Amino acid sequence: MSQAILVENLAKSFRTRSARRLRDLFSAMPVAEVHAVRGISFSIRPGERVAFIGPNGAGKSTTLKMLTGILTPSAGHAWVAGFVPWEERQKLARRIGILFGQRSQLWYHLPVRDSLRLIARIYGLERHPAEARLSRLAKTLAIEALLDRPVSQLSLGQRLRCEIAAALMHAPPILLLDEPTIGLDVSAKASLRDHLIELSAEEGTTILLTSHDTGDIERICERALVIDRGLLLLD
Repeated sequence: MSQAILVENLAKSFRTRSARRLRDLFSAMPVAEVHAVRGISFSIRPGERVAFIGPNGAGKSTTLKMLTGILTPSAGHAWVAGFVPWEERQKLARRIGILFGQRSQLWYHLPVRDSLRLIARIYGLERHPAEARLSRLAKTLAIEALLDRPVSQLSLGQRLRCEIAAALMHAPPILLLDEPTIGLDVSAKASLRDHLIELSAEEGTTILLTSHDTGDIERICERALVIDRGLLLLD
Protein backbone atom coordinates (compact mmCIF):
# COMPACT_ATOMS: atom_id res chain seq x y z
CA MET A 1 0.00 0.00 0.00
CA SER A 2 1.45 3.38 -1.06
CA GLN A 3 -0.12 5.30 1.84
CA ALA A 4 1.30 5.19 5.36
CA ILE A 5 -2.21 5.77 6.76
CA LEU A 6 -5.47 5.37 4.85
CA VAL A 7 -8.85 6.06 6.46
CA GLU A 8 -12.19 5.55 4.70
CA ASN A 9 -15.52 6.59 6.26
CA LEU A 10 -14.29 5.75 9.75
CA ALA A 11 -16.91 6.12 12.49
CA LYS A 12 -17.19 5.36 16.18
CA SER A 13 -20.27 5.56 18.40
CA PHE A 14 -20.66 4.85 22.11
CA ARG A 15 -23.83 3.83 23.93
CA THR A 16 -24.28 5.56 27.26
CA ARG A 17 -26.79 6.19 30.03
CA SER A 18 -26.93 9.57 31.78
CA ALA A 19 -27.55 8.97 35.50
CA ARG A 20 -28.36 12.07 37.52
CA ARG A 21 -29.08 10.30 40.81
CA LEU A 22 -27.73 7.12 42.42
CA ARG A 23 -30.99 5.26 41.98
CA ASP A 24 -30.94 6.07 38.26
CA LEU A 25 -28.05 3.61 37.91
CA PHE A 26 -30.39 0.75 38.76
CA SER A 27 -33.43 1.85 36.76
CA ALA A 28 -34.33 1.14 33.15
CA MET A 29 -33.00 4.35 31.63
CA PRO A 30 -33.02 5.13 27.92
CA VAL A 31 -29.72 4.50 26.17
CA ALA A 32 -28.21 7.44 24.27
CA GLU A 33 -25.83 6.97 21.35
CA VAL A 34 -22.89 9.37 21.25
CA HIS A 35 -21.22 9.79 17.84
CA ALA A 36 -17.56 10.47 18.61
CA VAL A 37 -16.32 10.10 15.00
CA ARG A 38 -18.66 10.49 12.05
CA GLY A 39 -17.40 8.90 8.84
CA ILE A 40 -14.06 10.65 8.31
CA SER A 41 -11.71 9.90 5.40
CA PHE A 42 -8.10 10.93 4.77
CA SER A 43 -4.75 9.54 3.67
CA ILE A 44 -1.18 10.31 4.73
CA ARG A 45 1.83 9.60 2.55
CA PRO A 46 5.06 8.06 3.94
CA GLY A 47 7.27 10.76 5.46
CA GLU A 48 4.52 13.36 5.87
CA ARG A 49 4.21 15.33 9.12
CA VAL A 50 0.52 15.97 9.76
CA ALA A 51 -1.32 17.78 12.58
CA PHE A 52 -4.69 16.39 13.65
CA ILE A 53 -6.33 19.30 15.40
CA GLY A 54 -9.64 20.39 16.90
CA PRO A 55 -11.27 21.32 20.23
CA ASN A 56 -11.61 18.98 23.19
CA GLY A 57 -14.19 16.30 22.42
CA ALA A 58 -13.74 16.65 18.65
CA GLY A 59 -12.82 12.97 18.18
CA LYS A 60 -9.03 13.22 17.87
CA SER A 61 -8.06 10.76 20.59
CA THR A 62 -10.84 8.34 19.59
CA THR A 63 -9.47 8.33 16.03
CA LEU A 64 -5.91 7.73 17.26
CA LYS A 65 -7.13 4.85 19.42
CA MET A 66 -8.76 3.26 16.36
CA LEU A 67 -5.58 3.77 14.32
CA THR A 68 -3.57 1.96 17.01
CA GLY A 69 -6.11 -0.87 17.38
CA ILE A 70 -7.18 0.02 20.92
CA LEU A 71 -10.73 0.67 19.71
CA THR A 72 -12.75 -1.08 17.03
CA PRO A 73 -14.75 1.30 14.82
CA SER A 74 -18.52 1.17 14.47
CA ALA A 75 -18.17 1.57 10.70
CA GLY A 76 -15.60 2.26 8.00
CA HIS A 77 -12.09 1.03 7.30
CA ALA A 78 -8.51 2.00 8.08
CA TRP A 79 -5.07 0.74 7.18
CA VAL A 80 -1.91 1.77 9.02
CA ALA A 81 1.38 0.58 7.51
CA GLY A 82 -0.73 -1.83 5.46
CA PHE A 83 -2.44 -3.41 8.50
CA VAL A 84 -6.00 -3.18 9.76
CA PRO A 85 -5.25 -1.94 13.30
CA TRP A 86 -8.02 -3.66 15.28
CA GLU A 87 -7.51 -6.97 13.44
CA GLU A 88 -3.69 -7.07 13.27
CA ARG A 89 -2.70 -5.15 16.37
CA GLN A 90 0.36 -7.23 17.25
CA LYS A 91 1.82 -6.96 13.74
CA LEU A 92 1.04 -3.25 13.66
CA ALA A 93 2.84 -2.67 16.96
CA ARG A 94 6.17 -3.34 15.24
CA ARG A 95 5.43 -0.68 12.61
CA ILE A 96 4.29 2.22 14.79
CA GLY A 97 5.61 4.24 17.70
CA ILE A 98 3.20 5.91 20.12
CA LEU A 99 3.69 8.77 22.57
CA PHE A 100 0.97 10.10 24.86
CA GLY A 101 2.23 13.24 26.62
CA GLN A 102 1.03 12.29 30.10
CA ARG A 103 1.67 8.52 29.97
CA SER A 104 5.06 6.89 30.34
CA GLN A 105 6.42 3.68 28.85
CA LEU A 106 9.67 3.97 30.80
CA TRP A 107 10.27 2.20 34.12
CA TYR A 108 10.16 4.90 36.79
CA HIS A 109 12.95 3.67 39.07
CA LEU A 110 15.29 2.27 36.40
CA PRO A 111 18.01 4.19 34.56
CA VAL A 112 16.86 5.32 31.11
CA ARG A 113 19.40 3.05 29.41
CA ASP A 114 17.94 -0.05 31.10
CA SER A 115 14.40 0.92 30.07
CA LEU A 116 15.46 1.36 26.46
CA ARG A 117 17.29 -1.98 26.47
CA LEU A 118 14.22 -3.71 27.90
CA ILE A 119 12.05 -2.19 25.16
CA ALA A 120 14.54 -3.41 22.56
CA ARG A 121 14.26 -6.95 24.02
CA ILE A 122 10.45 -6.76 23.99
CA TYR A 123 10.60 -6.02 20.25
CA GLY A 124 13.11 -8.82 19.67
CA LEU A 125 16.00 -6.62 18.55
CA GLU A 126 19.46 -8.16 18.41
CA ARG A 127 21.89 -6.77 20.98
CA HIS A 128 24.39 -5.00 18.70
CA PRO A 129 21.82 -3.32 16.38
CA ALA A 130 19.86 -2.29 19.48
CA GLU A 131 22.91 -0.69 21.09
CA ALA A 132 23.72 1.14 17.85
CA ARG A 133 20.12 2.35 17.64
CA LEU A 134 20.18 3.48 21.27
CA SER A 135 23.40 5.45 20.71
CA ARG A 136 22.05 7.13 17.60
CA LEU A 137 18.77 8.15 19.24
CA ALA A 138 20.61 9.39 22.33
CA LYS A 139 22.76 11.65 20.18
CA THR A 140 19.90 12.92 18.02
CA LEU A 141 17.63 13.61 21.00
CA ALA A 142 20.46 14.97 23.20
CA ILE A 143 19.87 12.48 26.02
CA GLU A 144 23.37 10.98 26.24
CA ALA A 145 23.91 12.56 29.67
CA LEU A 146 20.58 11.19 30.90
CA LEU A 147 20.98 7.52 30.04
CA ASP A 148 22.35 6.43 33.42
CA ARG A 149 19.93 8.49 35.50
CA PRO A 150 16.71 6.97 36.88
CA VAL A 151 13.59 8.19 35.11
CA SER A 152 12.31 9.43 38.50
CA GLN A 153 15.10 12.06 38.55
CA LEU A 154 14.31 13.60 35.15
CA SER A 155 12.47 16.81 34.47
CA LEU A 156 9.34 16.59 32.29
CA GLY A 157 11.20 17.87 29.23
CA GLN A 158 14.04 15.38 29.74
CA ARG A 159 11.60 12.52 30.26
CA LEU A 160 9.65 13.31 27.09
CA ARG A 161 12.83 13.26 25.01
CA CYS A 162 13.55 9.82 26.50
CA GLU A 163 9.94 8.78 25.77
CA ILE A 164 10.49 9.69 22.10
CA ALA A 165 13.60 7.49 22.10
CA ALA A 166 11.56 4.64 23.60
CA ALA A 167 8.87 5.01 20.94
CA LEU A 168 11.52 4.90 18.21
CA MET A 169 13.76 2.09 19.53
CA HIS A 170 12.29 -0.44 17.10
CA ALA A 171 12.65 2.02 14.17
CA PRO A 172 8.93 2.33 13.35
CA PRO A 173 8.12 4.09 10.06
CA ILE A 174 5.05 5.77 11.64
CA LEU A 175 4.96 7.86 14.83
CA LEU A 176 1.66 8.79 16.51
CA LEU A 177 1.89 11.62 19.05
CA ASP A 178 -0.91 12.77 21.36
CA GLU A 179 -0.07 16.16 22.95
CA PRO A 180 3.70 15.49 22.92
CA THR A 181 4.72 18.87 24.39
CA ILE A 182 2.01 19.26 27.05
CA GLY A 183 3.41 20.73 30.25
CA LEU A 184 6.80 21.66 28.79
CA ASP A 185 8.40 25.09 29.10
CA VAL A 186 9.22 27.17 26.02
CA SER A 187 12.82 26.00 25.58
CA ALA A 188 11.94 22.32 26.13
CA LYS A 189 9.15 22.57 23.55
CA ALA A 190 11.48 24.14 20.99
CA SER A 191 14.11 21.45 21.57
CA LEU A 192 11.63 18.57 21.25
CA ARG A 193 10.15 20.04 18.05
CA ASP A 194 13.60 20.38 16.49
CA HIS A 195 14.48 16.78 17.39
CA LEU A 196 11.26 15.45 15.84
CA ILE A 197 11.89 17.34 12.59
CA GLU A 198 15.46 16.05 12.46
CA LEU A 199 14.32 12.45 13.00
CA SER A 200 11.65 12.75 10.33
CA ALA A 201 14.13 14.23 7.84
CA GLU A 202 16.84 11.63 8.55
CA GLU A 203 14.67 8.50 8.71
CA GLY A 204 11.60 9.44 6.67
CA THR A 205 9.34 8.88 9.68
CA THR A 206 5.66 9.64 9.15
CA ILE A 207 4.29 11.78 12.00
CA LEU A 208 0.65 12.24 12.96
CA LEU A 209 0.21 14.44 16.03
CA THR A 210 -2.59 16.00 18.02
CA SER A 211 -1.90 19.23 19.87
CA HIS A 212 -3.57 22.36 21.19
CA ASP A 213 -0.25 24.21 20.87
CA THR A 214 -0.04 26.13 17.61
CA GLY A 215 3.76 26.11 17.91
CA ASP A 216 3.78 22.31 17.54
CA ILE A 217 1.58 22.55 14.46
CA GLU A 218 3.50 25.37 12.76
CA ARG A 219 7.00 24.09 13.54
CA ILE A 220 6.63 20.34 13.06
CA CYS A 221 3.85 19.83 10.53
CA GLU A 222 3.44 20.45 6.82
CA ARG A 223 -0.29 19.80 6.76
CA ALA A 224 -3.28 20.00 9.09
CA LEU A 225 -6.47 17.96 9.39
CA VAL A 226 -9.16 19.87 11.30
CA ILE A 227 -11.86 17.85 13.08
CA ASP A 228 -14.84 18.98 15.15
CA ARG A 229 -17.77 17.02 16.58
CA GLY A 230 -16.49 13.92 14.83
CA LEU A 231 -16.47 15.48 11.35
CA LEU A 232 -13.42 16.29 9.24
CA LEU A 233 -13.85 19.98 8.38
CA LEU A 234 -10.64 20.89 6.59
CA ASP A 235 -7.58 19.25 5.08
